[in-house]
Amino acid sequence: MAETKPVPGKDGNKYVPFEERTGESSVVFFTRDLSEEGLKKVYDKVASVLCGKVAVKLHTGEAEGPNIIPRPWVKELLESRLPEATIIETNTYYEGSRYTTEEHRKTLDINGWTFCPVDITDADGVAALPVKGGKWFTEMHVGKSMLNYDSLLVLTHFKGHVMGGFGGSNKNIGIGCADGRIGKGEIHSSPNLSWDIREEELMERISESTKATIDFFAPHVCYINTMRNMSVSCDCEGPGAEPVVTPDVGILGSLDILAVDNACMDLIYALPEGGGKALVERVETRHGLRQLSYMKELGMGNDRYVLIDLDNGEKEITAAQAVKDVKPGWEPDRYNTFWGRNKHR
Repeated sequence: MAETKPVPGKDGNKYVPFEERTGESSVVFFTRDLSEEGLKKVYDKVASVLCGKVAVKLHTGEAEGPNIIPRPWVKELLESRLPEATIIETNTYYEGSRYTTEEHRKTLDINGWTFCPVDITDADGVAALPVKGGKWFTEMHVGKSMLNYDSLLVLTHFKGHVMGGFGGSNKNIGIGCADGRIGKGEIHSSPNLSWDIREEELMERISESTKATIDFFAPHVCYINTMRNMSVSCDCEGPGAEPVVTPDVGILGSLDILAVDNACMDLIYALPEGGGKALVERVETRHGLRQLSYMKELGMGNDRYVLIDLDNGEKEITAAQAVKDVKPGWEPDRYNTFWGRNKHR
């Protein structure tokens, strides 16, 4: 009997309000303090699961990209908390400044990732990890040397994405840990076409790829999302990213990948005076919310959560309360140092 081709889910363009969700809840920590101190504050709440040889997965960005996580934040975090850690990355599927390992190394220098080791994990080959319970994959190809680490800190710049709608922890791992030729190709392309996978199917493939990696590291994996410089474009677009219009919000952390990504989207939808309009439009037109619903179907976490305000005595708050004082519009901060359309001149 011939195998039946999987059918993508639906409603990736429909937001499910918090009060309509069911099931258990996870804890998500939140601070409005967008600084080195704020990052360490959130890290200290989720880092207990890290042990042994620690990998830090973050998007190091195309050359001179203006919106990546500030290097001083990461430098301070690693020097004070994880002096033996290594940043991990993979080469890209598209032809840009990180397409080959040699080009990637030059870009790392340009972007200032020179204060700690950076392991381009697919530089010396790939490894296959099982995808448990997936419908598109039974295995996902990742950078071979990623398997040398014992635990994983997922340090994510939360923003939009031209195909995924938004890039949170799920995209950071699902695309960012898949190797540049095989794994990323499996996610983005059919066997005889390139870059043809879209909407709900793409979100499901990204999530299955993520599941392979977090199952490998579980339970030694934690997630931090920084909601700053949130262009509708991904950091893979470098200086060509669309100008930022969404106001900065804060930093979130959790041991639950679905909870932290869902909390970030809830904060975007809750921004006063239509502050989240641009990102909402990007997410819904790409059907990016399917990332969240499919992660729940795969058992990757909870879409309900308790949001803990680290700025106010660890009080439990709602998404609306977290952003009630955020003013519409975006202003660059002192970390916007690269040339690009958002540079503070």
